Amino acid sequence: MESDERILVPVGPDAVRWRTFGGERTIVVAARTVTSLVRVLDVVPEIVHDDPRITVVFAYDPTSAFNNGVLDLLRSLGCRTLPWSQLAEIEPDLLVSASENIKVPHGDYPVLVLPHGVGFHKQVPDSAGPGTRLSGLVHDDLLAAGRARLAVSQPDQESQLAAAHPGTAGSTVLIGDPCLDRLRASVRWRERYRAALGMQPGQRLVMVSSTWGEESLAGSWPGLPADLLSQLPADEFRVALVLHPNVWSGHGAWQVRVMQQTALEAGLIIVDPTAGWQQALVASDIVVGDHGSVTLYGAAIGCPVLLGAYGSEAVPGTAGSALRTAAGQLTPDQPLESQLAAAWADHRPDRYDAVTAAAFAEPGQAVPRLRELVYELLALPQPKQPHHPGRGPRAFSIPAPAPGRARSLMVHTSVVKDGGIELLVNVRRFPAALAQRTTETDTALWHLACDIDEPDTRLTESATVIHSSSEVLSSEAGRQRVASLLADFPGARIAALPGVDGCTVGVRDGQLLHVSTAEGPGADPGTAAAAVYACLRLGIPLHATDVVVVHGTRRQRLLLRGLPPATGQPTASRARTAAARGLPPSS
Repeated sequence: MESDERILVPVGPDAVRWRTFGGERTIVVAARTVTSLVRVLDVVPEIVHDDPRITVVFAYDPTSAFNNGVLDLLRSLGCRTLPWSQLAEIEPDLLVSASENIKVPHGDYPVLVLPHGVGFHKQVPDSAGPGTRLSGLVHDDLLAAGRARLAVSQPDQESQLAAAHPGTAGSTVLIGDPCLDRLRASVRWRERYRAALGMQPGQRLVMVSSTWGEESLAGSWPGLPADLLSQLPADEFRVALVLHPNVWSGHGAWQVRVMQQTALEAGLIIVDPTAGWQQALVASDIVVGDHGSVTLYGAAIGCPVLLGAYGSEAVPGTAGSALRTAAGQLTPDQPLESQLAAAWADHRPDRYDAVTAAAFAEPGQAVPRLRELVYELLALPQPKQPHHPGRGPRAFSIPAPAPGRARSLMVHTSVVKDGGIELLVNVRRFPAALAQRTTETDTALWHLACDIDEPDTRLTESATVIHSSSEVLSSEAGRQRVASLLADFPGARIAALPGVDGCTVGVRDGQLLHVSTAEGPGADPGTAAAAVYACLRLGIPLHATDVVVVHGTRRQRLLLRGLPPATGQPTASRARTAAARGLPPSS
């Protein structure tokens, strides 16, 4: 459907001839930006579900600078959408919008305006002129006509709006916040969200959240995701990026991904702008944000918060400004890992209680209050029990699996002999595309480990370790495959593969090892290879050796045991070497 294509069903002058459901009332949902559309889509199904008396159609308003993506989202959901020009030809009973910046045709039907974020805490460019306006404040004509009903999440917002425009007096309705209600209901699924995002036990998720505009976190510090990934060990941290939908609409998904390309290759989880940020927020261990709403939601569910930016367009005296006072700052001139650690150490469960109280009221009641208001505006009684029992706030669905970690890692191993009995190898791995290698010492060593799926041949041909995470082979097949990998990658010193009950690790000098764990989940090939590499560099015999590998707070006891050689040795399947490309083989 094109943006100007008129629809005949279920509304229109001749719709009664073609429709199947003879609704008694019609709700039109304004679709102007992805941000506002997503917010309405989140609540309308919960309000009018299972009621055949109500027809819902969508009207596309193309006048926003951020209209890109609106029609795509409507199509993907199968929404019946009419052009904004057709709205003047029909007689809906209610128009619902989470964008206040709409020009509604003359008529008698009411207009319900929902917030598309938390409250009214930001000045935004006014599309009608060169100045700015308070985000969330509707046009004068709707207020003058008495058609607008403005949903607010906290009583103080009523007085804030009245101070900004006296015409809002008597038009506001205290609802609460349906998104916060759902976030709180979703906390019970936190571990399920983390599993879907690929989080391992002991890992911490750092969520980078940005609103839009040059003073936002993304606008003022676009390289923050890459900075975090370069400084945080990959086994201990994951990083997720949530950008305001206006960033995606304004610049395009291609531009966003190209700007974050190295970070994406390093394992960045970039969250879809239409769905998924709520689950990522619940799963997070800390939010690095700005003056946007997602940062406030993080504080409201008790997540530690650091502010990496705070724009001048933020409105003083709001919950957002209170968060600026209560939250710590993240700065680029200090090590990021230590700043995160300090934030966790300083965090208290009640740290943001005052901020939350300034932004939200009526917890858990937003949808029932909205439902009551909508049916009142439609002049319809609510469906009666028992077929339509009340529903509580619903947890957000489990997201699609997130992409995996970086394919190439710079591996730092530091070795400690615990009383001369245990060999402890502390392993910290960083994305190779971003990591900065420091000087080695007698017990602190660096090597490059690459998965065979790494597309950058400069990395694979200079790697010390080559491994595969996608192949699970029997012992004999694993030994043959390891020998093949060493032949295929002549610059590598070690090759490792997962097996049925452990990893097969081969060394260029011909040694073959089976590496298993004493208990718990098996080691990944990169970890097994790191243990072997540390032993080789220190001159420790590989056969019948036990190594305790430490990844942050996690420990794994690895058992290194010798294997007989493979029955056949493959020849090299390619002749190019690291030296041929000017890259000396790694030590």
